[in-house]
Amino acid sequence: MSVTAPAGFEAAGVAAGLKSTGKPDVAVVVNRGPRKVGAAVFTSNRAKANPIIWSQQAVADRVVEAVVLNSGGANCFTGSFGFQTTHQTAEKAAELLGVSAGDVLVCSTGLIGVGDEVFRAKVLSGTEQAIAALSTDGGDIAAEAIMTTDSVAKTAVVTRDGWTIGGMAKGAGMLAPGLATMLVVITTDAVLEPLHADAALRAATGTTFDRLDSDGCMSTNDQVTLLANGASGVTPDLDDFSAALADLCQQLAVKLQGDAEGASHDITIEVQHAVSEGEAVEVGRSVARNNLFKAAIFGHDPNWGRVLAAIGTTSAQFDPYDVDVWMNGVRVCSEGGPDRPREEVDLTPRATHVVIDLKVGEATATILTNDLTHDYVHENSAYAS
Repeated sequence: MSVTAPAGFEAAGVAAGLKSTGKPDVAVVVNRGPRKVGAAVFTSNRAKANPIIWSQQAVADRVVEAVVLNSGGANCFTGSFGFQTTHQTAEKAAELLGVSAGDVLVCSTGLIGVGDEVFRAKVLSGTEQAIAALSTDGGDIAAEAIMTTDSVAKTAVVTRDGWTIGGMAKGAGMLAPGLATMLVVITTDAVLEPLHADAALRAATGTTFDRLDSDGCMSTNDQVTLLANGASGVTPDLDDFSAALADLCQQLAVKLQGDAEGASHDITIEVQHAVSEGEAVEVGRSVARNNLFKAAIFGHDPNWGRVLAAIGTTSAQFDPYDVDVWMNGVRVCSEGGPDRPREEVDLTPRATHVVIDLKVGEATATILTNDLTHDYVHENSAYAS
């Protein structure tokens, strides 16, 4: 059920011809509930797509009625024409839904530079078709419509006593913090104040999506949106809601990691005993972005030297000669030197767990990444204009 699992939401996905495959490529999610609370976080890339520029303005008052999303074209670096396309998309949806265009967010994903007259016509037509097809059962096909190089649709639902959170996500490449290449829509029928919704979303993304670093490449189109309509009539404890939202975001982040382009290993990098959480994140990210480490994991080589060399480039506090490293439960490095034989480490499973113990504090953080494979290079060499 995805985004239509909570009460008071409708969604749809249609094929507007943006994808050469003929698969669904335009989705709409609409809030039909009594409250129209919206919050969103966006890519921190200075190079932002036109839908991001529009949505940042539209969500400023924290009122959102609907979200229109398309795959098959990023509408990024398409000039003022592209921004007008985004504006017209919001206006078309607003006209058909009887709401204000300023309360409609727009998201696009696909190849940068795609956004000409043909693109505009198909997006506008698709928006009209999707709104005509809206239903309380439309969450799954909406999740399909936002896929690009994804191999599977990604959805999650978390239910608590009297209220529900649902979500859909797309993303399979350019996965790096801020926010990782993704479009995510999250809905809830809980009663939330706008400031609380915004704070909960930022906290959840900060420890989930922002710690997914598949290939170190930051997109121009990333957006995570939370819609809260109060249809359940239940006002949850804020800590309980925040925990449930973080749970849902983590489920989606893991699904994004598992569908990363060409990956053969899903790598969890757990940094322990850092001075601060920020330093733990910095250390974990330095390993996640190290191509030599990622290539070693692809080759089933527990090369802990790559790990130490990577963390040595950070400003985090630690003694390089007092660091321990585990790979899939085997301590391969102790106090900056060899420990157990490499032959004891089994890196054939897809799931790979790396633990780095800095031994200087009490903070910890976990980063999700993938290995670097021939398939990743091949897929991205073919993804071109």
